[in-house]
Amino acid sequence: MAKINRKYIDKHWVVFILRGILAGTFGFLLLFSKMEGIENMDSVITEISVFLLLIGIVDSVSALYNSSKKHGWINSVIDAAIDVVTAVILLFFAKGDLANSVAILSVYTILSGIVDLFHGFVSTVDPTDRFIRVLTGACGCVIGAVILNAGGFELATFARFFGAYLLIVGVTSAIYGVHNRSQNIEDKIARRQAKKTRK
Repeated sequence: MAKINRKYIDKHWVVFILRGILAGTFGFLLLFSKMEGIENMDSVITEISVFLLLIGIVDSVSALYNSSKKHGWINSVIDAAIDVVTAVILLFFAKGDLANSVAILSVYTILSGIVDLFHGFVSTVDPTDRFIRVLTGACGCVIGAVILNAGGFELATFARFFGAYLLIVGVTSAIYGVHNRSQNIEDKIARRQAKKTRK
């Protein structure tokens, strides 16, 4: 996996904020909407699939842009692939089957957590970014394992568990993006001061 250049990531903070907004909004809706007695499982699974496709598109665009700069594109491709493949499987191979849908999304959550842990421990050099990545990864692994081993979840209960995970992802991604934006601003200021000093 390609090693990410810290300053390169800092300049693309908008990607993390956009992912944070999407994940946080959808997670909030899943977590706090009134789902008692809900019977239309297909509509909920379809909405989750569409959300994953949206996230996958964001990561794909990021990967295309990153590939032109030759920094960090492999990480973006992996993130996009996990989201898009999961969405396609849910839409075309698990529709109408709650048990399989829950199992697939549990594996997705665990896999996403493992990827975040890898980013945190291996790819990320900034201490704050590392903490955020590791926190998100740990939450993904724990929540995914709970869902996978609980069995017999009602749709509303599962949706709330998955919504809680997405809300965590949304908040941490937004913090990650805001932190990177501040680093980018500080870097620009430092460059300007360095130019003035040289003059």
